[in-house]
Amino acid sequence: MVIRPGKKRSIPLNSIGTILIHNQKIQVVFRFILGITFMAASFHKIIDPGQFAQIIYGYGLFPENLINLIAIIVPFFELFCGLLLIMGVWKGGACLVINMMLVGFIAAISINLIRGYEFDCGCFSGSSSSQFFNPITLLFRDIILLCFGFTVFLSDIQKKSR
Repeated sequence: MVIRPGKKRSIPLNSIGTILIHNQKIQVVFRFILGITFMAASFHKIIDPGQFAQIIYGYGLFPENLINLIAIIVPFFELFCGLLLIMGVWKGGACLVINMMLVGFIAAISINLIRGYEFDCGCFSGSSSSQFFNPITLLFRDIILLCFGFTVFLSDIQKKSR
């Protein structure tokens, strides 16, 4: 293929997806971003599950009798799956769980945005983190993380199918 001066060559979208899925350096970077993010997000929740339970209650989405259970279990899933991604062990399973959590976070944020509720995301601190992130920023961040997780998951599936 000859490229003439003045002509721009564009990369088809499916080629970008292929590059992201097959490039191992990119996969390691995505795994580390996801792993570190979820591990960092888990620490304050593990230390103070009561505060996290109050944040979950503030979303107004869950039955009251499940809030304490969610507040105890979710942070350990975040920590464990983040650690697995960083270590490169059970990447597909860890990424699947993280992706499911991200879909849940995106849904919870979206529902409360539609409702017009003010809420603390509870992402990285027990205090109000909404002073740092508005809900649209949180939504955008979680969608980007879900894209990272999706490529890591697809890469793991493709490796196993070879």
